[in-house]
Amino acid sequence: MGKKKEQSNTLGGQLCPMCRKKTLTLMESKLEVPYFGNVFVFSMTCSSCNYRKADLEAEEKKEPCKYTFEVKNKKDLNVRVIKSSEATVKIPHVGTMSPGPASEGFISNVEGIIVKFKEQVETLRDTEEDPAAKKKAKKLLKKIQKVLWGNEKLKIIIEDPTGNSAIISDKAVKKKI
Repeated sequence: MGKKKEQSNTLGGQLCPMCRKKTLTLMESKLEVPYFGNVFVFSMTCSSCNYRKADLEAEEKKEPCKYTFEVKNKKDLNVRVIKSSEATVKIPHVGTMSPGPASEGFISNVEGIIVKFKEQVETLRDTEEDPAAKKKAKKLLKKIQKVLWGNEKLKIIIEDPTGNSAIISDKAVKKKI
C-alpha cells in the first residue's frame, strides 16, 4: 500500500541482548516510499523472549524537520506517516510520544498513530487511582474516538532531529528545525 519492498536481508541465530540466547533474528529491508525516497528498515526479534526493536533511516541525509498535520475527516486517517526512533510525536491536549531507549521507528498511517495514543490513554484510565485523572482519561478517549469516526479535528506534530520522519500529504506543513 504505497510502498514497494526492494530487498531484504535476514540474519538469524544471533545473541539476544535480553535473554542471552542465540535466538535473535536481525533484518534489514530497503523500501521505496513515494514522495519520500528510499528507506532502510532495521529490526531485531527474539523468538525466545519476544524482545523486539525496530528503526528506520532515509537513504539520503535529511535536515532536522517538524511536520504539522490537521486531521479534519476520516480520509485524513489514511495519510502515510514515517517515524524514526529519534522523533517526538505530539498530539496537543492528548499527549506526547518521546524518543528514548524503547522508542521504535515505524511506517504507519495517521490512524495508527492515533490508535497508539488511544492505547496509552486506555492504560492510564485503567491504572490511574485518582478519580479526576480517570475522568480526564475517559474524556480524552471520547475525543479520540470522535476523531477516528471523522467527527472531530485533531492536530499531529512530528519533530525529528534526524530528518528521518515525514507525513506524506500535501496538507502537511513541513518546517526545518
